[in-house]
Amino acid sequence: MVQQGQIDHLLQETGEITPPPHVAAQATLQNYDETYQNSIKDPEGFWESVASELDWFKPWDKVFQWDYPNFQWFLGAQCNITYNCLDRHLNSPIKNKAAFIWLGEDGTERIFTYGRLAQLVNKFANGLRSIGVGKGDRVVIYMPLSPEGAIAMLACARIGAVHSVVYAGFSVGSLKDRILDAQAKLLITGDVGYRRGNKVDLKGIADEAAKDLDCLEHVVIWNREKDLSKVDPADTPNIRDLSASREIDFDELLATGDIDCSAEVMEAEDPLYILYTSGTTGKPKGVLHVHGGYMVGTYYHFKTFWDVKDEDVFWCTSDIGWVVGHSYIVYAPLIAGATTVFREGAPDFPKPDIFYEIIEKYGVNVIFTAPTLVRMLMRHGDDYPKQYNLKSLRFLTCAGEPLNPEAQRWAYQNICGGGEWGYLVDNWWQTETGGPCLGTLANMPARPGRVGKPLPGAELDIVDREGQPIEEPNKGGILVIKRPFPHFFRTVYGDPDRYAENWNTIPGVYVSGDVALRDEDGYYMVVGRADDVLNVAGHRIGSAEVESALVSHPSVAEAAVIGKPDALKGESIKGFVTLRVGNDPSDKMINDLQQHVRQELGPIAMPSEIEFTPTLPKTRSGKIMRRLLKARELGLDPGDITTLED
Repeated sequence: MVQQGQIDHLLQETGEITPPPHVAAQATLQNYDETYQNSIKDPEGFWESVASELDWFKPWDKVFQWDYPNFQWFLGAQCNITYNCLDRHLNSPIKNKAAFIWLGEDGTERIFTYGRLAQLVNKFANGLRSIGVGKGDRVVIYMPLSPEGAIAMLACARIGAVHSVVYAGFSVGSLKDRILDAQAKLLITGDVGYRRGNKVDLKGIADEAAKDLDCLEHVVIWNREKDLSKVDPADTPNIRDLSASREIDFDELLATGDIDCSAEVMEAEDPLYILYTSGTTGKPKGVLHVHGGYMVGTYYHFKTFWDVKDEDVFWCTSDIGWVVGHSYIVYAPLIAGATTVFREGAPDFPKPDIFYEIIEKYGVNVIFTAPTLVRMLMRHGDDYPKQYNLKSLRFLTCAGEPLNPEAQRWAYQNICGGGEWGYLVDNWWQTETGGPCLGTLANMPARPGRVGKPLPGAELDIVDREGQPIEEPNKGGILVIKRPFPHFFRTVYGDPDRYAENWNTIPGVYVSGDVALRDEDGYYMVVGRADDVLNVAGHRIGSAEVESALVSHPSVAEAAVIGKPDALKGESIKGFVTLRVGNDPSDKMINDLQQHVRQELGPIAMPSEIEFTPTLPKTRSGKIMRRLLKARELGLDPGDITTLED
C-alpha cells in the first residue's frame, strides 16, 4: 500500500540535475525522442534492426506474433545466447580481453579473459553432458557470487539445459520449493559462501533441501575449501565413473570435459532460464525467459541505457541470484564484449571504503547498483569518498527500489564529484521484464524522485483500476505495459494461468503491480507496490511466503506481515502473530519465530519486528486486511472498512 505522504513529499521535489557536458556528448543514444517514437510506431522493424547486430545460426521467418496474451519473437530463428557471449569474440582482439574480474570478500582477485572463459564453459558443459544433462533439463544453481556460478549458468545454456539460479541467501524451504517446482535433474552448489567474514553453510542447506527429492539425480559441489593436501592423485576422472555418483566435485567434473563444445542449436523461443520471484501467493513464481528475445533486448539496453563503451570497465553490484545479475553480470556484458567487475560479500566489508577502493583500483567507468547501497555509503559519511580518485566513474545507475532524492543528491555530490566527472540516474524494471523499461539516459536531465522516461521499445502507461488511462499529471495509478518486447518473460513455468492473470486483471495490458505517476514532461515516478509484495533492499518478498513460514511454526495459529518504511532497506518486515492456545507471548517467542523464518526462507525474509495479537482484521469473506494493519501501524487513514468483519 502506497502512502500518500510519501507521494506528496516526492512531488515537492521540483529540481533537475543536468548531465555533465562530457557525459552527454558521448552518450550512445543521442536522439531519444525520435528513437523512442520509431520503436513504438514500428516495434518489429526496431527490434529486427537490433537483432541483426548479433549472430544467428538461422535467421527468422517472422519477427513477431501475438496471440494474446502469448507472443513470440523471431519465429523460426535458431541461435544460442552463449555463442554471442563467447564464440563471436574469439576471432577478434576481444579474445584476450578481460571478461570477468572477480573479487572475493577476503581480497582474492581472479581475472578471466574471453578465451579462457570460453574454455572453462565448454569444459563444464561437456562435463554436464557426461552425467546425462541435456537440452530441456532443468538445473538449479545454488551458488555464492563466483566465477563458478557464472560458468555453471553459461554451461547450462551452452547445451540447452534450463538453469534456475536460487539466491544463496535463501534457506532450506525456499530452495526445496524451487527444486520441486522446476523438477530439477541436477543441483549445483558450493560448500560455503562468505558474508561479512562469516561462512554460510551452503552445502548443509543444500543437503537438507535435496533430501528425499526423487527428481534430483546428482548434486555437483564446488568445494572451495577443499584441502588439496588430502586429494589422492590417483583418484582421477579417468578411473571414476562420475555419472554413477550422487555427489560430484565441481572441479573434477570440469576436468573431465574437453575445451571444445559446440553450442546447442536452439530455437529463438526455447527456454533459457527460470528465475523464481515472490508473488501474492505463497508459491514462488517461475519467470521463464528465452534465448533469442532475451539476448536481443538485454544487449540493446546495455549499449544504450548503461552506455557502456568498448574500453569501459563495468561493475554490477548485484548477485547472480537475481535478474539483475543474470542480465547485467553474466549475459548482456558478455554479448557486448565488455569487462565486468563483480564481488562476493557485503559492499562495506571488511571496511566501509572498499567500494571506493575498487573504483579507483580498477578504473571503473559505469556502475549499476541499488539505492540501498547508496544509502549505506551515505550513512558512512562524506570523508571516505574524498580519500580516493573516483574520476574514472562516468555513469552511476540505480534500480531495484525507489531512489530517494536525498540519496541521489548525496551520491551525485560525493561519488560523482557534483558532475565534475560523473552522473547519477535511476531506472525501473522487474524480473518479468528482463531489462529496464523506464530510465534517465546519460544525456537526459535527472529529476530526483523520478525514475525517468520509457526507454525505446517499451510502451507503458498509467491507468486506473478500470483500465482507463490517467492523463492528469502527478496523479497516481497502476503502471502497465501495453505491448510485449523481446526480453519480456514468456510464461510462469508450469502455470500458464498464473501468467495470464497479469494480462487479464485489466484486459489488454500487463499489470506490473507497481503504483506510479507521470509529470507534465513525461517523467515517471514509481512509488511502490499495489499488491502484497514487499521490497526489502531491492529484494521482492511475497507476504504470503513469510506468513506461510510463520504459520508453519507449531506455536502459531495465524500470521500477517506488512512492509514498514526503513531508512536503509527501503522496507522492513513486521509480522503480526496470533498464537495457538497454550503459548504465551515473550521475547523468546519472538526470537524463536524470527529464527524459524530465517531457517525456512533466509535472512532477507526475517521479520525485523513481531507483534502478538489475539485476532487479525479480516473481511467478512475471511481475507486478512493487511492494509488495515499497515494503516494502524503508520497512523494513516484506514480507508474503506465496510467489508471488515464484525
